[in-house]
Amino acid sequence: MTLTLNAPAPHALSAARHETVVPDAQIIGVGTAVTDMSYTQQELLDMFRIADPKVRSVFGNSAIERRHLTVPPLNADGTFAEERQGALLQKHKKLAVEMGADALRASLADAGITLSAIDYLCCVTSTGFLTPGLTALLIRELGIDPSCHRADVVGMGCNAGLNGLNATANWAKANPGRVAVMVCAEACSAAYVMDSTMRTAVVNSLFGDGAAAIALMAPATGGEAAFDGPRVLSFASHIITDAFDAMRYDWDDEQNKFSFFLDPEIPYVVGAHAEQVVDRLLSGAGLRRGAVKHWLVHSGGKKVIDAVRVNLGLTRHDLRHTTGVLRDYGNLSSGSFLFSYQRLLRERIVAPGDYGVLMTMGPGSTIETVLVQW
Repeated sequence: MTLTLNAPAPHALSAARHETVVPDAQIIGVGTAVTDMSYTQQELLDMFRIADPKVRSVFGNSAIERRHLTVPPLNADGTFAEERQGALLQKHKKLAVEMGADALRASLADAGITLSAIDYLCCVTSTGFLTPGLTALLIRELGIDPSCHRADVVGMGCNAGLNGLNATANWAKANPGRVAVMVCAEACSAAYVMDSTMRTAVVNSLFGDGAAAIALMAPATGGEAAFDGPRVLSFASHIITDAFDAMRYDWDDEQNKFSFFLDPEIPYVVGAHAEQVVDRLLSGAGLRRGAVKHWLVHSGGKKVIDAVRVNLGLTRHDLRHTTGVLRDYGNLSSGSFLFSYQRLLRERIVAPGDYGVLMTMGPGSTIETVLVQW
């Protein structure tokens, strides 16, 4: 086949020279939600009658004080009933809708808008499988306009909040003046197994239930920013293919359930690759790490946070919100970084022009980052 390329018309060249600058999407509201009950690590050890000193040590050295969980129902003898995979999927659906709806409403209230303003909804979850997806369930539950555009991000794990933000921010940028909302809802109480292995002990000591949502919009008139929230400037992603199976959530034939696997070496793998993706993100904007005022990193666990801090040359103060969220909620999976973002805003220290980096990690093994500016 022969292709003939025609020279562009003079008016087209003129238009290209005067290309209109498209305003970036801005975060205009954030909200979070958790389940009703929370427990200390000691309370959970006692409730589940865990006596193994190695397992108790894992719980005690997690840097977690309290987590929100929905524990299984009790048998007549006071022990916890077994929850089969079908029951866990139903638990995930119930909790994801309840928490997701609460977080979504809170993000809209923070932005000063109502449900009728939503034009695009992206939902992120990995702790269960839903068809129809969480977007459809929330649209029905909340009475959102059924013509709302939507996307479901399923199964990407703890990093998925930034994958969802990428899609949501780009939709908002392509549709100035229209509201896009992202909801991350993870019912970690619906994604567990119980056995005597240390692999299971580490996972069961770490995760908690939680949901977070953010609303975004690009200025309809272009040019100057119309809101107080940060502009979403750019994204950088990296899959560590050498550690492809180091984090995974797959089927366990022995347990007859889905089970999460976390390789003990994963904190060091993530830490060793953190510089590469962060520096690529910043170099695209002509920045160095010292120009970043605010670091909001996924609360993946004590060792993961320490590895990222050391490899990026950050201080404990830089990651105070990341460690604070881990301490108060555990690992909330995809929405963790938004709990940290909300805490940063409550400090009221951000100033116009400040740069921030949001960073998540998850199965793949994957590192996702985004650069924002107030």
